[in-house]
Amino acid sequence: MRKNDLSVFKMEKEGFKITLKKGTDFQPIVTTASPMALPGAAAPQAAPAALPAAGEKLHEITSPMVGTFYATASPESAAFVSVGTEVTEDTVVCIIEAMKVMNEIKAETRGVIAEIAAENGKPVQFGQPLFRVR
Repeated sequence: MRKNDLSVFKMEKEGFKITLKKGTDFQPIVTTASPMALPGAAAPQAAPAALPAAGEKLHEITSPMVGTFYATASPESAAFVSVGTEVTEDTVVCIIEAMKVMNEIKAETRGVIAEIAAENGKPVQFGQPLFRVR
């Protein structure tokens, strides 16, 4: 969708329908059975940083898939990143569980985490902002 500058993509085939929408004005509808959460998934999360100054452009790290966002590798471990953490392209920033597979998500950019936009243990949608980086 980014490559071709699409904001909406719809496909129907043999009773299967899918609609993908890009942008922050879209409210996702999750139609899955209760998502499987890891024990301790409700662990506290760092508070988001103050809003960016006027004109300040932040890079968003977005979810590459639908799944459940986890800020830690296990309930006992510390968060991968917090507000103020410096990241590089290879820094693992979170895990997204999709179909019982834990997928490590890398920053793919350099900078400092300015905001954590997703909530630990909660579902995320494709393209949803997870982090904002200065």
